[in-house]
Amino acid sequence: MALMPVADALSAILSGAEPLPEETVALDAAYHRTLARDVAARRTQPPQPMSAMDGYAVRAADASDLSARLKVIGEVAAGRPFERTVGVGEAVRIFTGGVIPDGADAVIIQEDTRTDGGHITITEAAAKGRHIRLAGVDFREGDVLLAAGSRLSDRALSLAAAMNYPELAVRRRPKVAVLATGDELVMPGCRPGPGQIVYSNGYALRALARAEGAETVDLGIAADTVAATTAGIRRAREADADILITTGGASVGDHDLVKQSLDAEGVQMAFWRIAMRPGKPMMHGRLGTMRVIGLPGNPVSSYVCAFLFLVPLIRALSGRKVIHHVRKSALLGRDLAANDQREDYLRARLEERDDGTLIATPVSQQDSSLLGNLAAARALVIRPPFAPAAVKGEACEILTLPE
Repeated sequence: MALMPVADALSAILSGAEPLPEETVALDAAYHRTLARDVAARRTQPPQPMSAMDGYAVRAADASDLSARLKVIGEVAAGRPFERTVGVGEAVRIFTGGVIPDGADAVIIQEDTRTDGGHITITEAAAKGRHIRLAGVDFREGDVLLAAGSRLSDRALSLAAAMNYPELAVRRRPKVAVLATGDELVMPGCRPGPGQIVYSNGYALRALARAEGAETVDLGIAADTVAATTAGIRRAREADADILITTGGASVGDHDLVKQSLDAEGVQMAFWRIAMRPGKPMMHGRLGTMRVIGLPGNPVSSYVCAFLFLVPLIRALSGRKVIHHVRKSALLGRDLAANDQREDYLRARLEERDDGTLIATPVSQQDSSLLGNLAAARALVIRPPFAPAAVKGEACEILTLPE
């Protein structure tokens, strides 16, 4: 079977990936959720002209020169409007957030006044409209301020609350189940026996999925038997997983049983093996509505493939407006040899010069088992198939990794 190009593999994984159904959640539960509908303001903010400072509400015509002496006829605090109209030669003590009383068209800040019994004299002339927040200066009823498909930030939640929404319609979180395979794996904290290694892939994969807004299910480690692997696949279906991620057992060895187990469970395979490094033995298929991505067991291959393929799939199912990673331009920090037929994703350190130029320096050892280099990397340098040799300082394309 020929190796599938990376772009074709991603298209296959995203094919038919429609946003999941919507649900309504309280604002406090909506952080980093994806909006299912546009959100229009239910009110005008501010609803009336309000003072932006502590001071005195006045008629600008009465306070245009420093000889003005005005009578203080009352007080306005936030939430306590003044019911009378400000007349000629009058002023009203006002605090930030107070409604500008009828008749007033300016605010003099308290630092620019002197009190004299029940009067004030001014030390700075007033200007019409100064220190007043006009009605609707922030937004007006009916304004669409949050768009469907956007991911809700902390600031967006504050805006939604100000627009008078106690809850929002968001897309259901994709549920991602992670199943590890391999007799050689033991859990962190255990003492590995001869030939065993500590299981690490699932922790990065679940964190990556959660960072993208998914719910995760840990299916543990399956032994290298078809029975154990198929049992794990069935548990994913019982958990109503939208995506099943398997790690390990995706190659062609006698003990690599994931593909055999997926076939046995009726998974319709779309591809197996792709033209990329790291991550050639990756597979994808579907079992009913559940999408399956079989990742390699080597931790770097597993993570890079999940970053490139799982993340866009989660975003698509979440209804996000932007689902693809954005490529950036950088300069190489060292020479690179010519590439072969596979697309390379080189782990690289990243520096930013004072002028904003990015310098991407691929680490010297690109072995797909080296977690230390992966953890230190901040970017992936993309090398197309058959790319010629490149020299230090030459332009390249990168994908920045999550911080």
